[in-house]
Amino acid sequence: MRLSDLRQIFSLRDLRNAVLGLIVIFGGIGLAALTLYAHRTGQPRLAGLAAAISLVFVVLILIFVVPPLARNASKEASQLNLPFELTIGGAIMLGLIVIVGFSAWNTGNNLLFLVLSFLAAAMIVGFFAGGISLKKLDVKMRFPETIFAGEATPILVSLQNRKRLFPSYSVVAEVRGTERERSAFEAEIRRMLPSFLAKRFSQAPIIRRTLDYFVHVPRNETAESRVEHIFPHRGRFLIKDFEISTKFPFAFFRHRRRLAAKATELIVFPKLETIDPDLETYPLETGNRVVFKRGSGQDLLALRGYHPNDDLRRVDWKATARSRDLVVREFSAEDDRKIVVAIDTRLPASETGKKTLRERIEAEQSGKDTLRSERFEAAVTKAASIIAHFTEEQAEITLVIDGDAGEPGIGNRHLHDSLRRLAVIEPRFVDEIGGPAGIFATLQESAEQSEESHIFLLTAAETGEIPAEIASRAKIVAI
Repeated sequence: MRLSDLRQIFSLRDLRNAVLGLIVIFGGIGLAALTLYAHRTGQPRLAGLAAAISLVFVVLILIFVVPPLARNASKEASQLNLPFELTIGGAIMLGLIVIVGFSAWNTGNNLLFLVLSFLAAAMIVGFFAGGISLKKLDVKMRFPETIFAGEATPILVSLQNRKRLFPSYSVVAEVRGTERERSAFEAEIRRMLPSFLAKRFSQAPIIRRTLDYFVHVPRNETAESRVEHIFPHRGRFLIKDFEISTKFPFAFFRHRRRLAAKATELIVFPKLETIDPDLETYPLETGNRVVFKRGSGQDLLALRGYHPNDDLRRVDWKATARSRDLVVREFSAEDDRKIVVAIDTRLPASETGKKTLRERIEAEQSGKDTLRSERFEAAVTKAASIIAHFTEEQAEITLVIDGDAGEPGIGNRHLHDSLRRLAVIEPRFVDEIGGPAGIFATLQESAEQSEESHIFLLTAAETGEIPAEIASRAKIVAI
């Protein structure tokens, strides 16, 4: 491993903390050994001095060593499938039991023994009642086919209680998943770290989303609720499993269970907004020449049976009533609008800031997407809004992402396919945006194949860095 790699993983602060921790720990051990030696050799003054200094080292260990270890242990424990955990109220209750128990043993007071029995009974009853409340519970979740960022999404959550005797109380249902299969920095991690460490650190962070809170689920019944959840950002959410938890009855323990879930990928489409007036009024000439093929013209071409994903506005209700089957109208094509929406994912590397790999991994594990750029998100929203707007205008649309040109299409089905592609793209941070790029070659090829297409190009490149032929034909939208 090179020195530059070590700097990416370890900082001077990490080295300082490690050295101080070792000094405090080994110093405390050494002072404890010196105290034992002085006691055995009959040197009470030396033993007292060493014991006093060792207490100082114990305090330093409690301040500088124990808290980081406790935080790391808490993070690791949250990822484990532990059946229960002690709450703050439970810790206070346990402390009271220790204090009352010691006082009762020390004084022999019967009243203290009676109080101790009540406290211990409350802990035991709370532990077993919470565990019983979570047994034989099943969670189901239903969500709509299309989910848009920033919009309230209705989700149906059902909790089935299969217990014959006992109801369940105060149950929180959560879904756990990831936004990626692996870490966004997997390649760098595998290059810098040994394989056994790289495998651990390249795992994508687990994200929890609370579905609903169920106060009471009767025995042998199912409770169902409709909740609205807002996904703040576009992207994907890979469902891993469900987790149900309860603090019933006294909140001394938080019992929890993990339930297997069918592997499902939720795609959150980009947010749709009203496009800028200058884009809406961009001149798109449409002729009136009729072509005898399917299209979005005004002249009727044929009637046919309904197919899934057909636009309901094209249903011919009179023909449907006569045939008793859904019939849709097909129109002849004119020289239709042909729109090409191209998005260049390159952004200057200066936007990422000078963060080490360690800082980026910690940010990702804490739930922050270090690859997310506000200007890039705004560009994706503009691209999605342009596609949605001209889909309503029955235009034929082609989405180009870098050098990858999708199939042209018309209608809502093609709109959803395009939004699905936009939902998962990520920016590419490069040192220089200027120079040849795959997107320009693809646009050049598209322009040569169809001179009637209208191009919307979203890019962070300067106008002078875009080929002149594309710049003269395209509507440039700056990222």
